[in-house]
Amino acid sequence: MRSLFMSLLKLIGHIAIIVVLTAITQIGGLIWLLAVIISYKIKKGKRIVFPLLYLLFNLVIIPPIAAHFGREKLPWFDNNLKPRNWFYPLAFRNYVNSELKDVLESSAHDLSSSGITITYLDGNFPFIDGFPLLPHLSHNDGKKIDLSLMYLNHNGISTSKKPSISGYGVYANTDKNYTSKSCLEKGYWQYDFTKYLTLGTIHDLKLDKAKTTLIIKQLLSIPSTHKIFIEPHLKQSLDLSHQSKIRFTGCQAVRHDDHIHYQIK
Repeated sequence: MRSLFMSLLKLIGHIAIIVVLTAITQIGGLIWLLAVIISYKIKKGKRIVFPLLYLLFNLVIIPPIAAHFGREKLPWFDNNLKPRNWFYPLAFRNYVNSELKDVLESSAHDLSSSGITITYLDGNFPFIDGFPLLPHLSHNDGKKIDLSLMYLNHNGISTSKKPSISGYGVYANTDKNYTSKSCLEKGYWQYDFTKYLTLGTIHDLKLDKAKTTLIIKQLLSIPSTHKIFIEPHLKQSLDLSHQSKIRFTGCQAVRHDDHIHYQIK
C-alpha cells in the first residue's frame, strides 16, 4: 500500500511539473516527459538529463521546426536587439513571425545610430496560434512583442539599464497616471498586478522621454504596424497624442507604462 501511495505521489508530481512547464514555456512539459523516459532507460538522474535535453531542444531542435511553421526566434546576443534577460529565450518566449523579426531587426539597426538598443520582453511561443502565453491576453499569433522603455540614470545620462529584473512592474511617471486610480477603483485588480512580477528592482532610473519617443516613432514608421499600446499619460507626455495607432488597452488588461506592446497586422 505504501509503495502504491508513493507511486501515485510521483505521478501527481510529474503531472504538476508538466503542466507548469507547459504553461511557462509551451515545450518544457514535453521535454520533461522525454527526460523521465530517457533517464529511466539509461539509468541516469533527471537532474542531468533534463537540463541537457532542454538546452538541446532550445538551441538546436525547436528553432528550425518553428521556422518551418512560420515563427523565428529573436537573437540572444546582439548589440542592437536583445532580451531583458536570459529567461525570455530560455523559456521559448522569444518567437515571432518572420515579418515581425525583420521589423525589429531593421528598426534596431536604424536606432543604433542614436545609441538605442531595443530590449525585448515577452514575444510568443514557437507553435500554435491561439496557444496562450500567460499572463498575456494576446501574445498568441507571432505578431506581438513587448519592448522596454528607455531610461536615464541618476546623472541624467541615457542608459540601456532597466529598473526591474523582469522588465515589468516599475511604472513610469506614476504621478501623472490618473487611469491607474480609476481602473483600480472600478475593481480591475489585475491592472497593476505586474508590480508583483519585477523579480526585484535594481536601478534608480527615470524615463528617457526622448529615446522612448524615438523607438515608438520608428515603429510607427513601419507600414505593417497595427497597434502600439501604452498608457494615456505616457502618450500625452511623449507628445504622441495625435498618433491613432497608439491605443489604451483598457482596464481589463495590465497597465502599459512599464513597457511598450507592439503588434503588426
